[in-house]
Amino acid sequence: MNFIVFPGQGSQKIGMGKKLSEHYPEAKVVFEEINDALKLNLTKIMWEGSDRDISLTSNAQPALMGCGVAAFRVFSKLRNKNIKELANYTCGHSLGEYTAMTVAGVFSLEKCATLLRLRGESMQQAVPVGKGAMAALIGENFSSILEIIEKVKDDGVCDIGNDNSDGQIVISGDLKAVEKVIELSKQNGVKRAILLPVSAPFHCKLMEPARSVMENALNNIQFNTPMIPIISNVTASPETDPIILKQNLIDQVTRTVRWRETMQFAKNLGIKQIFEFGSGKVLTGIANRMIKNVLAKSFENPEDYQNLI
Repeated sequence: MNFIVFPGQGSQKIGMGKKLSEHYPEAKVVFEEINDALKLNLTKIMWEGSDRDISLTSNAQPALMGCGVAAFRVFSKLRNKNIKELANYTCGHSLGEYTAMTVAGVFSLEKCATLLRLRGESMQQAVPVGKGAMAALIGENFSSILEIIEKVKDDGVCDIGNDNSDGQIVISGDLKAVEKVIELSKQNGVKRAILLPVSAPFHCKLMEPARSVMENALNNIQFNTPMIPIISNVTASPETDPIILKQNLIDQVTRTVRWRETMQFAKNLGIKQIFEFGSGKVLTGIANRMIKNVLAKSFENPEDYQNLI
């Protein structure tokens, strides 16, 4: 039993994907196709731009997707196997779910790039800068955070944006409400509670305008049946029905990323290997902490593939 996973926003950095593109033609082609699809030299931003440039949501989302697809295609080529032969399930954290659907054949690379560019723009525009916030809460469980959130409902929107792992939760919403949760959580045993340097409050009810934009865009796209089941962020369960996969992506904009439950699902299945493709090792770290005796490995740079050659 194997899982293939793809990271979400926050894993971006200048230079990501460059070495892979220089070493493997399969990776180079991915980035060229994304540049063409967007009519934008995204790789110049990725490899020569500033941290601010690559952190812009409209740039970060297609860039991270490109790194994930490129890293997977190199792996697939070196192993000489397709995704059905390499894994039983695939999934991704937030925008990473789009990456998972691309490698599973639900829609094309070019279509995914344009969707994520639109997703990034619409999410950025949904909430005025300075009105929203996100914060990481370390050392408390899901139900306890929900109890604290209930106490600040008069201060504005505050939802659990990411349920990442045991004791690692990200909240999202109006700045005032998020700050109040931070204050209360510190009084209730949370080890750390810090505001995150993000440009918008993702995965909360404030993202409703972006959800409407993506609903319109996704409803105009043909979804194919994936080659392997995709674990949804919204349900934390496997799905192959194109209609449901589409609805899951629409709902995902305003709903919690249920990554802890996704890893619990993998654990219950007895997953032996989890491969993370793309920038960073965040999901690899979560897998190693949550699943005993799993082989979790990330693939990002050419040296990560040496044992495959």
